[in-house]
Amino acid sequence: MSLAHTAAEYMLSDALLPDRRGSRLQGLRLELPLDRMIKFIAVGFPLLLMSLAFAQEFSSGPPIRCFSPSNFSARQAAYVDSSCWDSLVHHQHDELGQHHMKSLWPHKALPYSLLALAVAMYLPVLLWQYAAAPALSSDLLFIISELDKSYNRSIRLVQHMLKIQQKSSDPHVFWDELEKARKERYFEFPLLERYLACKQRSHSLVATYLLRNSLLLLFTSAIYLYLGHFHLDVFFQEEFSCSVKTGLLSDETHMPQLITCRLTSLSVLQIVSLSSITIYTLLVPVIIYNLTRLCRWDKRLLSIYEMLPAFDLLSRKMLGCPINDLNVILLFLRANISELISFSWLSVLCVLKDTTTQKHNIDTVVDFMTLLAGLEPSKPKHLTHQVCDENP
Repeated sequence: MSLAHTAAEYMLSDALLPDRRGSRLQGLRLELPLDRMIKFIAVGFPLLLMSLAFAQEFSSGPPIRCFSPSNFSARQAAYVDSSCWDSLVHHQHDELGQHHMKSLWPHKALPYSLLALAVAMYLPVLLWQYAAAPALSSDLLFIISELDKSYNRSIRLVQHMLKIQQKSSDPHVFWDELEKARKERYFEFPLLERYLACKQRSHSLVATYLLRNSLLLLFTSAIYLYLGHFHLDVFFQEEFSCSVKTGLLSDETHMPQLITCRLTSLSVLQIVSLSSITIYTLLVPVIIYNLTRLCRWDKRLLSIYEMLPAFDLLSRKMLGCPINDLNVILLFLRANISELISFSWLSVLCVLKDTTTQKHNIDTVVDFMTLLAGLEPSKPKHLTHQVCDENP
C-alpha cells in the first residue's frame, strides 16, 4: 500500500506545472495571426511598390521623353523635358476647335500616394496598439496565470486528499468529509469564472477590434475610388502634347505650339494599379472572415477548461451573444495557446476521460486525478454496505 501511495505521489508531482511567470509571460501575442498577416500585406505592399517606382526612376532616367525639334540644342531639349514634367498637362483640341487641358498628375504623385496609403493602412494598427493592447495584455496575463494556478490547485488538492486518506484510521470519516466537501463545493475557486462572466458584459475590446477592421475596409474602398477616378483616366495614355510657350518663351516664333512627349513611367503606373486592386481585393474576404469569427464562440477551448472546478460556462449555458470582450479574449487565448501550459495536460485528460471504459462520475480534473491516484471518486460500495448493515 505504501508503494502505491508513493507512485501516486510521484505521478501527481509530475503533473504539477512549473512556475515560469517572469519568462513565459513576456512573449504574449497581442495580434491575431490573420491580423498580423493583413498588417504586413496592407502596409508593406504599398511600400514595396513605392520602392519599385523610385527604382524605375533612378534606373531608367527621366519619367518622360519629349520629342523636341531637331534644331534644339541638348540644353534646350533638357529644358523641354523638365518643363513638361513640371506641368504634366495634356493639351488637345476637340472637333469644334476648342482647347482642352487634362492634368496627368497621378504619374507625378504615384510614390507619394503609395506612401500615404501605407500610412493610412497603419492607422488601424496604431489604434489597436494604443487603445486595446494594454487592457488586453493585462487580461491575458491574469487569465493565463489563473488557469494554470487553478490546474495546480486541483493537483495539490488531490495530493492533500491522498495524504489525508493515508493517515486516516477510519475510512468512513474520510469519505464523509470528502462527500461533504463536494456537496458544499469546497473544491471550487469561482474568481476566474466570475471574472470571465463580467467580460461578457464588457464591449470595449470588441468595439476597438470592429473599428480596426472597419477602418481597413473603409480605406480599401477609398483605394478603389482613387484608382477608378484618377488612375483609370490616365491608364492607357502613353503620349501627351505639352505646351512650353509660357512665360518668357510665349513670344518666341521659332518654338512650336505643342511638343509631343512620351511617358516612360506608364508601365509602372499600370503595374501599381493592377497589383493594388488584386492584392486589396484578396484582403477583403480575409478581413470579413476576421469579423465573422466574432459571431461564434470557441467552444472547444471552453470545453477543455470545463474540467477545472468552477469553470462551467458551457454547462451552465452562461454564454449569450458572442459579440463581447470575452469572445475577443478567447480568440487571443487560442493565439497564445503555447503560453497555456495547462492546456496540453487538460487536453490529454479530456481524451482519457472520453475513452475511459469505467463508469465513474468524472466531471473535473480533481475527479480524474483522484481516480489515477488510486482513490475512488466516490465512496466505495463495501463501505456503504457496512454502514447499511450497522444501521438497519
